[in-house]
Amino acid sequence: MSSSPISRSLTWIPGFILASGVAFVASFVAQWIGEHLLGFSRSPISDIMMAIILGMIIANTLTLHDSIRKGLQFCATTILRIGIMLLGIRLSFFSAGKFTLVALPFVIISIVSALVTMRFLGRLMGLSPQLTGLIAVGTSICGTTAIVATAPLLKAKQTEVSYAIACITIFGLIAMFLYPFLAHFLFSDNPIMAGLFLGTSIHETAQVAGAGLMYQAQYNDPAALDIATITKLVRNLSMIAVIPAIGIIFSEKDQNQGPKSKFAWLAMIPWFIVGFGIMSAIRSIGDLGETPFGLMTTTQWDQAVDMTKTIAEKLLLIAMSAVGLTSLLKGMREVGLKPFLLALFAATLVGIVSIFGIFLLAGNLLTLLNVL
Repeated sequence: MSSSPISRSLTWIPGFILASGVAFVASFVAQWIGEHLLGFSRSPISDIMMAIILGMIIANTLTLHDSIRKGLQFCATTILRIGIMLLGIRLSFFSAGKFTLVALPFVIISIVSALVTMRFLGRLMGLSPQLTGLIAVGTSICGTTAIVATAPLLKAKQTEVSYAIACITIFGLIAMFLYPFLAHFLFSDNPIMAGLFLGTSIHETAQVAGAGLMYQAQYNDPAALDIATITKLVRNLSMIAVIPAIGIIFSEKDQNQGPKSKFAWLAMIPWFIVGFGIMSAIRSIGDLGETPFGLMTTTQWDQAVDMTKTIAEKLLLIAMSAVGLTSLLKGMREVGLKPFLLALFAATLVGIVSIFGIFLLAGNLLTLLNVL
């Protein structure tokens, strides 16, 4: 007997409840360990980090039902994107535009260096152009989303797609935990530069959001999260230009002889980027007058903005719990040595290029745009 449309539409609820429960427990545990066990006045342990760790422990010790996994996937994608969209309320349209101009050259530098180097190195290691291209695009743009979008264009095998996603997941998770601390060590006096580093060097949108939230919680500075988010959205939007280029750079000659499939340009524009811009525009309009939208006082508007920020961060915490709950170490162990080494080099390269680019160019660019 088939399930009704209503029951099918609610299949995400069990996974959402589990992810929310892990998020709640993680907040409590992070605070308890930091303040009561270690004796700090404010816990140095991020609830985001704790949520991912708890999620990974559960995922790799228990077998979760398929219905729960569907809900977790919903949280790690849709809930995450809604949270990122709502983060747009933190910045005026003008500030978001300035940060986009700041981020753009570093995004271009990171993408170009990764694609060119990966094409040469992949050929040198004897890997297929398809697998090399998937690792390159996953590292340089936006992880799994870019890999899945590029795979049909390259006519990649499912095993190549799985290998690339596993590689990106491994190094993205490592970067998410380590890079907030590295960013503060390298750019402790400038959270904007720290945010540029997080946004250009970490693969997945979820991982960038998690790293930015960790930085905010650890060092009490939201600017790094703001610029990291915008930088990552610029990388995501670059799929429009980069993925067709990937099809040319990494495709084999005989693949171009078959019928060419239509390229869905509009599908390359993530809806949450548009939503982020709309929320930023709403913030800009609301801040203009003494009676925002002619409906509320400035105090009420400030409260609405603060509530939206809080909701966004709570949704991102739930999404990060889901990321942990869907991170299976078994699949990561099955990655071959050569793809693993290529992905390691790609991740390291993007990080190094990002650091040197920021040190060499960011100061002058930020001064020019009057951001500092």
